[in-house]
Order: sequence, then structure tokens, then C-alpha cells
Amino acid sequence: MAGRQIPSTVSTKRARIATLAKQMPGTAIRSLSHHMDLNWLREAYRRTRKDGAVGIDGATAADFASNLDANLQGLLDRAKTGAYRAPPVRRVEIPTAGGKTRPIGIPTFEDKVLQRAVVMLLEPIYEGDFYDFSYGFRPNRDSHESSTASPCRRQGCHHGATGSFDW
Repeated sequence: MAGRQIPSTVSTKRARIATLAKQMPGTAIRSLSHHMDLNWLREAYRRTRKDGAVGIDGATAADFASNLDANLQGLLDRAKTGAYRAPPVRRVEIPTAGGKTRPIGIPTFEDKVLQRAVVMLLEPIYEGDFYDFSYGFRPNRDSHESSTASPCRRQGCHHGATGSFDW
């Protein structure tokens, strides 16, 4: 959905959370749930991948979207009252390069939306703690870029090592 703007209330709230985190380093921010509202969950839904595998309940993104506002409101109510309980994840074995398999867990679509909403709450707090040359699992960054963007690559550090690194 390129080109769509984040609703201003969500981006404004995220900016406020980031500002608070910068103003109070070392202080635990204990209350964030008041930032999460229906617009917040709509944005979390928009950011959630719609073509992923289904969870244990078999519900697809299209199923969830068929009654979107009611589903989001129900999820919000359960999350805010403490009644939400994450359902079990569906366990799937996927092949590895060595011909073996490894297990992965696939959450339900509803759980993916709530996980995304929580990430949207926590990301502004912790993003400010990362160095600019940190790349793994960060928004708009790719770990593969880290090898070309590392300070030593840019500045020509040698530290007595020879050869190349397989990032």
C-alpha cells in the first residue's frame, strides 16, 4: 500500500512516545495502552501482511476484513481489559538447507494484528537506543546493508584482520 499516509493521530502518538523516551532515559514508561485505540488498530491491521499462512483457527486476512471494525473493536476491548489470551500457534515444519526440517509457529491473523499494534507502541521507545549502524530487525533497514554501511567499511578500519567477512 505504497503512498498511503499513516493517520496523523497514530504518527503523532508515536512521535510523542519517542519524545517521552528521549526526555526520560533510564525511566520505565509504565503506561502505553491509552495510546492504543481503534485508529491505532486500523493502522496495525494495514501494516500486517495479508498473504501469510493462516493460524490454528484457519481464519484468513480476508475473513478478518469481512467484519473489520467489529473485529478490531472486539480485539481492542479484550486487549485493554486484560481478557485477551493469545491462541495457540500452529506448528509447521519447514525444510532447511541441510535436508532437515525445523519448526516454526504461525499465529492467528488476529494475534498478528495485536502483535503489530504492540510493536508500534514499543518501537518508538527502543529505536532511539540503537546505533545508526545497527541494522537487524529494524524498520526500514536490512541486515544485508550492514556490511556496506558499517563504520569500519566506510572509514577503512583494519584492526589487523585480513580477508573478507561473510555477513
